[in-house]
Amino acid sequence: MRVEWKTVGLIGFTYGGWVLAGWLLWPVLPGPALVIMAVLVALHASLVHECIHGHPTRTRVINELLVAANPGLVWPYRRFRTLHLRHHHDAHLTDPFEDPESYYRAHWKFRNLPGWARAVLRFNNTMAGRLVVGPWLGALGLLSGDARAIWRGDRAILRDWALHLLGLVPVLATIILVFGIPIWLYVLTVCWGGMALISIRTFAEHRWAETVEGRTIIVEKTPLGWLFLNNNLHIVHHTHPAAPWYELPALFARDRDFWVTYNQGYVFDNYWQLFRRWGFRQKEWVDHPALHVGTDMHLALSDGPETDGSRRG
Repeated sequence: MRVEWKTVGLIGFTYGGWVLAGWLLWPVLPGPALVIMAVLVALHASLVHECIHGHPTRTRVINELLVAANPGLVWPYRRFRTLHLRHHHDAHLTDPFEDPESYYRAHWKFRNLPGWARAVLRFNNTMAGRLVVGPWLGALGLLSGDARAIWRGDRAILRDWALHLLGLVPVLATIILVFGIPIWLYVLTVCWGGMALISIRTFAEHRWAETVEGRTIIVEKTPLGWLFLNNNLHIVHHTHPAAPWYELPALFARDRDFWVTYNQGYVFDNYWQLFRRWGFRQKEWVDHPALHVGTDMHLALSDGPETDGSRRG
């Protein structure tokens, strides 16, 4: 297909719903309006991911323009594209030096952090922590790292941010002048809420395993599948990154046994199962097991955080 109209329609629904929630619902029911806008910010983030992978048209610039006005405010499209496509070099998945989306740290770098920073990162390795502090850590890490790169003269990153700020002009004008929502409130509710919802998906999306195939999750049944554009079936996406979101369930269902074997049983029924296991308990050590020095924090310790919470079936 030259144009994937399901995705185009979903983009229109996302922007239309965001405008209606802020324009019509906010003046009479502000709480529900903010909740709906947060959900739509999460859906927009999923659509950005879809566009980065070459959808819904065959033209990269058109795909970018379709989602360039970011109601989540933080992530520049082109920066996310650069970092996310690096993440898709599956041979480097979870490597803290090569994978921009890894939550692991090299042992020596983690040990050199101040105690409060280590505590925050440990909390971030619980599901509750990922929802509460994860969005802020991600945003601050991006902003500080890109600011340093721009200061050192990186013109590509400067260009990416300039384009992003240009796209934010109509978004901020609409929030302030049309909706009348205070920016501080919008950031603390809509932006944080949207990214927290996405953090449900990304919390256990990848783990360290000796073979590449065992590093990517399957969450079979979730009412959030539509919000994540079926990326809960994440091993299918990593294997077929050019497949549109609406084809992933059929690809999985066509040969479920193969996928479950292929990813070495890193399979969960739903996200509630993940929360019951790791809601307030570290899923893993922050230290990357393959970049670990010493034995005091090794993942194999019987009293350490659980690393294989998957089920086989």
